[in-house]
Amino acid sequence: MSLLTRPRGLPGAQAPGRPAPRTPRMRPWTPYAFLAPYLVLFAVFMLAPIAFGGWTSLHEWDINLPAKPFVGLRNYADLFDPADVDGARFWTAMRATAIFTVASVPLLIVLPLLVALLMNGRFKGRDLYRAVYFAPYVLGVAVVGLVWRFLLDGNIGLVNHYLGLDVQWTTAVPPAWVALVGVTVWWTLGLNSVIFLAGLQDIPRELHEAAMVDGASAWHRFRAVTLPGLRPVTVFVVNATILASANMFGQSYLITGGAPADQTKTAIYLIAETGLRQFDMGTASAMSFVLAGCLMAVSALVFGAFRERSKP
Repeated sequence: MSLLTRPRGLPGAQAPGRPAPRTPRMRPWTPYAFLAPYLVLFAVFMLAPIAFGGWTSLHEWDINLPAKPFVGLRNYADLFDPADVDGARFWTAMRATAIFTVASVPLLIVLPLLVALLMNGRFKGRDLYRAVYFAPYVLGVAVVGLVWRFLLDGNIGLVNHYLGLDVQWTTAVPPAWVALVGVTVWWTLGLNSVIFLAGLQDIPRELHEAAMVDGASAWHRFRAVTLPGLRPVTVFVVNATILASANMFGQSYLITGGAPADQTKTAIYLIAETGLRQFDMGTASAMSFVLAGCLMAVSALVFGAFRERSKP
């Protein structure tokens, strides 16, 4: 056999009489082995607390007492009983949560989108402006709450002093709602702006150029190109913002303390107070599950509203 026809030394050549090498097959349990660390953490820190919270909500669970009698759905029934004290307080807190969510979510959608549109342009100092808008978000809620608590104080606050006002921003409504919504928008606007900015940069520039060639104005390009391209990002931002606003606690606790007369005490604030201050973990757990059910329904409505419908 000549050297030209000899398979030895040629890439991929197989010696005569030798069996072809078998490709290793993935075992059925291999994917689950890679998922195991996450599944363990998810089960320990998510599923187990949810199950324990559901079990707690079915008991009269006082952490100071050894006996924790089973009461079934009584904790849930009390929440829907207008004559029950816990039920009245819970729905007052749910009303406060709804007011804050309805007032803050539109601002946290529209303003960050406008900021992202501005920051998406090319101008000198663009990176500095992006950092300035995002900077407040790196602060913790304790820092934000305490700083604005003193700035908005009706007697010694700098806001009233420099604006020449006499408004009780932390002890009267509606000024308290204006303060809570304003502080929250100032604090979290940067995060949504960054998310919208990332979505804008993912829209192909060729689509805008084609629309400009067709003579589309800036408004028409925004409606026909930008908004459809931002649909997935908008769904995420709207849903995440609603959930975050409905779970607002720190601002109300630190700035207004729920005043006046618990009108700014949100549902999460009341749940924490019921469970950790009054030691009634059964009622607090029931409140948590009712709130979670309401948020799941709202999330379903959001996904349904943004669902892309096929044209006939």
